[in-house]
Amino acid sequence: MKFIIRLFPEISIKSKPVRNRLIRLVRQNIVNVCKHHDIAVNAYAQWDKVIAIFGNEEKPVSKKKAITELSRIPGIHSFMEVNEYPFTDLDSLYEAIKDVVGPSIVGKTFAVRIKRKGQHEFNSQQAERVIGGKFKANYENKGVCLDNPEVLIHLEIENQVAYLSGEKYLGIGGYPVGSQGEVFSLISGGFDSGVSTYDVLHRGCRVNYLFFNMGGTAHEIGVKQESYFIWDRFASSHRVKFVTIPFEPIVGQILERTHHGVRGVILKRMMMRVGSIVAKKFGAEALVTGESLGQVSSQTLRNLNHIDDVCEVLLLRPLVTSDKQDIIDKSREIGTIGFAESMPEYCGVISDHPNVCPTASFVEEEEAKMDSDLVEKAIESMRVVDINDIPQNTSKLKTEVEVVSELGKSDVILDVRAPDDVEKSPLEGFENEVITMPFYKTSSDFNTLDQIKTYALYCDQGVMSTMQGKQLKEKGYHNVKVFRPSK
Repeated sequence: MKFIIRLFPEISIKSKPVRNRLIRLVRQNIVNVCKHHDIAVNAYAQWDKVIAIFGNEEKPVSKKKAITELSRIPGIHSFMEVNEYPFTDLDSLYEAIKDVVGPSIVGKTFAVRIKRKGQHEFNSQQAERVIGGKFKANYENKGVCLDNPEVLIHLEIENQVAYLSGEKYLGIGGYPVGSQGEVFSLISGGFDSGVSTYDVLHRGCRVNYLFFNMGGTAHEIGVKQESYFIWDRFASSHRVKFVTIPFEPIVGQILERTHHGVRGVILKRMMMRVGSIVAKKFGAEALVTGESLGQVSSQTLRNLNHIDDVCEVLLLRPLVTSDKQDIIDKSREIGTIGFAESMPEYCGVISDHPNVCPTASFVEEEEAKMDSDLVEKAIESMRVVDINDIPQNTSKLKTEVEVVSELGKSDVILDVRAPDDVEKSPLEGFENEVITMPFYKTSSDFNTLDQIKTYALYCDQGVMSTMQGKQLKEKGYHNVKVFRPSK
C-alpha cells in the first residue's frame, strides 16, 4: 500500500536548502509516528513529495489505519493512495490500468489528468488525450467532462515509472513538528490551553508540557491524560517532557497576603517566573499560553503587559485574538473538548473583584508581601516524566471518594474554600463541627487533625472538595468523603 504525500504549500515556496530540510523532516516524522504506533512503513523523500509504503508480509497495515495516521501529521497537506506501474509507452500504460479504472467510468462522465516529468515524446496534454480516448472508446460512459467530471483519473509519469492515484485525503497542513524549535506549553486541561498547544504543534514547534498543580493529584492525572492525548494524536514523532510544579504554597500566599484585585495577575506572573526557569533549564525557547485578549480580567491589555514584564523567554499567545466559541469549536475538532468539559478551572479561585488596569507599582507592592524564595522552592519541587510514560503513570491512580448529601452525627465538616469565600458566606445551620482548612493547605495540614474522626470536605461547587478528597485518599487517608448538601 503506497501513498504519495504532498506537503504544506508554504514549504514549497522556501529556498532549496530549507525546503529540503523540511521535506526530510516530514519523512522522518512519518517514520517516527508509525514506529510509535507499531506500524510498518518505508518512506523516502523527493523534491516535491514524500512516498510512503505501508505494511509488509510480516506486518500488514490496514488502509484505514494508514489514512488516520497520515491525516494527523503536521506538514502534510494531502495524500493519495497510488499503484505503481513500469512505463514504456502510453499504449502499455493503458493496458496496465484499464481493468482497474475502466469499470469506474461506466455510465459516468470522466476526465484524465496527467502530470509528467522526464524525457518523453509527448507532453501532458497529449498523454491525457491518448489515455482518455482509449477509455472513452472501450467503456460505456457519458463522455469526457473537463470541468466537473464524476470520475477523475489521476496519473503521474516520471521517467520510466507511472503512478495511478486513488482518492485524495486532506492532512492538517502546517509545518513538521521540530522544524520551529522547542517550547513549553502551560497546560491546565481547559479549552484554551489544549487548543493553544495544538496551534503551536501545527506550526512546527516541539511542545513540552508544563502544569502548575493547584488541585491535587486527581487534577494532575486529568491534565496528564489530555497532554498525552494531544501528543499521541498529533506529535508522537518527538519525545517530550511533562513537568509538574506544585503551586499550592504560592496560591496560599497569594490568597492570604495580597490584595484581591490583582491576585489573578500575580498568579500568572509567578507562573511566568517559574516557567521561564523551566524553559531555560530544558533548552526551550518560549512559553505558550491560552490567553485571549479581554477574555478574563487578567487578560486585559494592561494586565498582559504586567505578565510579560516578568517572563524571561519569548511568550507565545496563539489565541490572543480568538473568540471563546471559536476556541470551543476548535477543541471539538481536535478532540480535546471532552477533557475540557470535565476539567475544573482552578485559576478562577484567585479572582475576587479583579482590577482590570492596575499600575505596575501596585502589582509589585502586593507581590513583595510574599516570601522571596517561593520561586526557588517551586523549582526544587518540580517533577518530570517522559510523555510516553504517562499511561502507565496515571493508570495506577484511579481513586474514588464517597459523595454524600447528608451528614452522620459525628462527621466533621472540613470547609476547603478560600478564606475570602468563607468570610463572605460562612457555613451556618449545621449541628456538626466545622473546621476551615483552605484547599491549598489540605494536603499538607490534614495530618494535624484528629484521625479518629471522619471529615466531610465541602466547597461551593463540589470541585475542590472532590479533588482534595481524592488526593487525601491516595495519600492513605480513608476517613474522608465529600459533602454536597441538597439544595
